[in-house]
Amino acid sequence: MTFDRTKLPDPATYFDGEGLTLKGRGEWRTTACTFHDGSDSMRINVRNGAWVCMACGAKGGDVLAYHMEAHGLEFVDTAKALGAWVDDGKPHREQKPAPLPPRAALQVIGFEATLAAVAAANVAHGRALTEPDRFRLLTAAARINRLVEAYA
Repeated sequence: MTFDRTKLPDPATYFDGEGLTLKGRGEWRTTACTFHDGSDSMRINVRNGAWVCMACGAKGGDVLAYHMEAHGLEFVDTAKALGAWVDDGKPHREQKPAPLPPRAALQVIGFEATLAAVAAANVAHGRALTEPDRFRLLTAAARINRLVEAYA
């Protein structure tokens, strides 16, 4: 199975199906922003599906990005929902499920890396790690390693 961008729905048809009323005649149309409930602040490109809210800053490059954000889905689930995940004739190989969705994994890694950086700065300034700090640092390293192994 693979992603086929050409199978994504037509942007104007897709956004109409999502309940958005596109106003205007040019390549970029105006509509309400569903992310902050603003009226007439989102611009949508009906040629390629790119979108941006001028008020809250939400943005994406195509209908796939919009669908992911609006429905809280991951890439493969979104591609399947939009009909862009197709059988390429290759045998499907089962993958181990990831312990967290990719976005959540990045948040965990970011938090744990910050903790490790603070501990390193303290040691660099001559402050010895306490036993609880050392244990927490080892826990952070283990979490980072587990996520790296899951996504490598």
